[in-house]
Amino acid sequence: MISPRALASVLKDLLLTAPSDLTEAPFHDVVIDSRKVEAGDLFVALKGEQTDGHRFLDDAVARGATGLLTRVTPDALPPTVTAFVVEDPLSALQRAGRCWRTRQRARIVGLTGSVGKTTTREAVAQLLARNFSVLESPRNFNSEIGLPIALLGLGPEHDWGVMELGPYDRAEMELLTAVAQPEIGIVTNVGPTHLERFGSIEATEEIKGLLPGCLPADGVAVLNADDARVRRMAARTEARVVLYGLDAGADIRATGIESHGLDGISFTLHAGGAEAEVRTPIVGVHQVMTALAAAAVALEAGLSLSDIATGIGELATGSRLRPRRSYSGALLLDDAYNAAPLSVKAALDVLAELPGNRIAVLGDMLELGSEEEASHREVGAYSVGRCDRLVAVGERARGIADGGWDAGHDQIQWFERPDLATQMLHQEIGADDVVLIKASYAMHLEEMVEALVATDGSGG
Repeated sequence: MISPRALASVLKDLLLTAPSDLTEAPFHDVVIDSRKVEAGDLFVALKGEQTDGHRFLDDAVARGATGLLTRVTPDALPPTVTAFVVEDPLSALQRAGRCWRTRQRARIVGLTGSVGKTTTREAVAQLLARNFSVLESPRNFNSEIGLPIALLGLGPEHDWGVMELGPYDRAEMELLTAVAQPEIGIVTNVGPTHLERFGSIEATEEIKGLLPGCLPADGVAVLNADDARVRRMAARTEARVVLYGLDAGADIRATGIESHGLDGISFTLHAGGAEAEVRTPIVGVHQVMTALAAAAVALEAGLSLSDIATGIGELATGSRLRPRRSYSGALLLDDAYNAAPLSVKAALDVLAELPGNRIAVLGDMLELGSEEEASHREVGAYSVGRCDRLVAVGERARGIADGGWDAGHDQIQWFERPDLATQMLHQEIGADDVVLIKASYAMHLEEMVEALVATDGSGG
């Protein structure tokens, strides 16, 4: 983690005042919400749509902040607190993250894609951690604010940094690649997500392709061989290209894939003319691609194929498709973290393999732009044969219900609000039911999960 003296050094000419008596002791953390400040933190005061962090400087100091990155000089600061006063705290934060990254010896892996970024980031970090010291960007630290904060966590002890890049638009992707300066770049896929921001699938491909395009000539572009839009990004990079996937021409590929339901998957891993058998607890055959991308980076780091196979077999399952038990004994598959057409279809495939009365609770998928109606209807049609009962939740999800009806599904309910669906499920689900719960995070279906887990179904 960066120290006060190092922060002053990387900000240099941006500082409007010259802080003195700076220490080399690292900050404990970098925080933008004063309510989360702990002793020894650097509080960055940012102006947002709803409020301005400068209103909470006193609160941050009271909670133990020892550094403030701010555009105003606070009054009467205690001697234990240093103010770094700049014209634009956000630009200063980004400069600090970029400069600090260049001073560290850690190699940086950057990854992007329409879906699968989080699980791939987790898998890469876990495999590398078998032999190295790894800093992994925290959940959702993938934006113009989160990425530089994650990079400021690097220290001399780290061999690798694994960073997720989740741009809002092309300009932000250009910023993220410039800040992270990755040496290895992974692109998982290109699909109809965030079209409300990106505009089209073609624009999505262009924006995601900025990652391999930014890599140095001695870097490595790890690209999904099974996705034509990703595969052709090989022409956009000067780096060496490593293809992964099920395609016979992939450098790292899988054969003999078998699903074992909630007990995970197994397959044969092929790379460099060698092969190894893999059995892993991560759920769903779509997660083979996650494992292959992680294996590609691990091979570049020098791990043996047998060690990689062992590591994949020990991967933690993360926050997706998390099995939980409801108050009534029903098995819940908690996947309320996020949703896009590709990931919802993959979750439905997992549900289809499980015994019991299969119920899919699917909510709105956001930021699909012009593809919104078609994508929701497509998911509804895809549910046929993969769930016994379809519960659609939210205004956009009406399209899921309509798509299911049109495709021949005869057990469908639609609810305008999540609380109404929760009440129905509380009354009706039982020990023989398997319930998949998935939607975009803004739908907050995690509250539905917690309500169904609670002993009285209320969530309290």
